[in-house]
Amino acid sequence: MLAMNLSESMIWLIILVVFVVIELATMGLTTIWFAAGSLVAFLLSVVHAPLAVQIAAFLIVSVVLLYFTRPIAFRYFNQNRTMTNTEALIGKQAVVVSDINNIEGLGRVLVQGKEWTARAEVDEEKIHTGAVVQVTGIEGVKLLVRKLRDQE
Repeated sequence: MLAMNLSESMIWLIILVVFVVIELATMGLTTIWFAAGSLVAFLLSVVHAPLAVQIAAFLIVSVVLLYFTRPIAFRYFNQNRTMTNTEALIGKQAVVVSDINNIEGLGRVLVQGKEWTARAEVDEEKIHTGAVVQVTGIEGVKLLVRKLRDQE
């Protein structure tokens, strides 16, 4: 029985270390909640709690912490994060400088003084030069754009 509990403890300890290493490597608040859950499960295994209780505690602690603390953590830890390059373009308006035709693989827009290749959100839609569009996403190296409604 002691060997089984020791191996359970070692497994939870290994899981804890893996989650902590991933968190340290990414610094993205991705696994810290699961590390806390595995710590609780590890402590329960040390006091010989049944495996079902350890697993339940791991899941409950991880999910509860994830649900309640993640929004708070992101608000405080990511407040100085600035969007970079393409992220900053989403939501911006652009001017079509070369007709956009997804079927022919054509299209260019000018956004914030730089020219980008572009695709329409809807494959069948053709957007003509001079139209004002909104950047809705990024697909590879191309901007996904949508024609603004007031131009139709």
